[in-house]
Order: sequence, then structure tokens, then C-alpha cells
Amino acid sequence: MKPGLTIALPKGRLFRESVALLEKIHCSAEGLGEGRRLVFEDAEQQTRFLILRPVDIPTYVEYGAADVGIVGKDVIDEGDRDVYEPLDLKFGRCRLVVAQPGGVPQERSLTDWSYIRVASKFPRITERYYNSKGVPVEIIRLSGSIELAPLVGLCERIVDLVETGQTLAENGLVEVGEIMRVTARLIVNRASQKTKYEQVSDLIGRLKQVI
Repeated sequence: MKPGLTIALPKGRLFRESVALLEKIHCSAEGLGEGRRLVFEDAEQQTRFLILRPVDIPTYVEYGAADVGIVGKDVIDEGDRDVYEPLDLKFGRCRLVVAQPGGVPQERSLTDWSYIRVASKFPRITERYYNSKGVPVEIIRLSGSIELAPLVGLCERIVDLVETGQTLAENGLVEVGEIMRVTARLIVNRASQKTKYEQVSDLIGRLKQVI
């Protein structure tokens, strides 16, 4: 038998939909996602599944510890890893936006700022965005409760993911810009794309049929 694939799946909001999509193409393992196990195997199909933090998936795929992975476009762009991205999986839709307290005039142009402090989980994407606008920026990296930062004077704006915008509204923040639209993507190790071409191509082809 030809060697199978190692597939990295993201913990958190994308996990259930990732598993459901793979089950549609009969690619799964018994008990996948149950308990605290991080590795699951389907011996018959020679497929291994790794359950990882989303931020780590591009690293595992780039270095070949996983042949393919499912992860959000935001994580891919922030990590800037050398992976092949062949397929938009069309779920996990959200947006990466810029927001600020509602009391600040929304019509204020970025060019009015001589310097701006922004809090985000996405420092690389945020820096690229403000550099493209020609605005000097200090980025404060936070891992949670981003909405609180401008309310206590830590920063002027935030860059964060939103699905409905409800969390922003509940914290008195308003959206003032959109950086990117995000969906889950399939990523592939560049070496595996060649050495396991048949298996990778078959996986991509079956996924395309059910998306």
C-alpha cells in the first residue's frame, strides 16, 4: 500500500466543520476529537490525524510533520509559512477588521494620525496594513480580550476577527475598516505535494466535489 497522509486539524471554532467535511468524503478515524488525545489513526486508509492549535498548523505542514492541514486564512497570512494553499474550503467565514471606540469620529482619516497604537492578535498583518497606508504604528500583541484594550487607554484601535460584530457593539466599539475576509483553507507541504502527489490530488479532488 502507498503511504497515507498525515492531516492536521484545528482545535476550536473550525474543528467540528473540518471533521464534518472530511466525513463527507469518508476520511476520518474512530473517535476523532473525543477526549484529550491529539493523534488519531485510520489503519485501513493509513491516515493519521493531528489535533493542533490553529496557529501551529502551518508550522507542522511547512516542516513536514503533517502533509496537509486545515486552517483559517488569517492564520496562514499571519504565520507567513512556506506552504501550498490549493483550496478554499468555504466555511468558517469571518472578517478581520479595524475597530475603535464609538466616541471617536469615524470620519477621521488615517492621514490625520502622526502615530497610532493598535492592539491585535495579528501583529504581522496589522503592521503590513498600516505600512501600506503610510501610517507609523506601534503594535501591542494581545492573546485575548482585545476589545478591552482601547476602552482602558491601552491603544487607539484594535484589529480583530468578527463574525457578526455583536462583541464589538457590546463593548462600545465600531468597525472603521476591513483588512481581509477569512475562510478555512487546505494547506499542503510542498514536498508532500510531489512525493505523495496521488494521495494529495485525490484528497483535493474529493473535497472539491463536496464543497
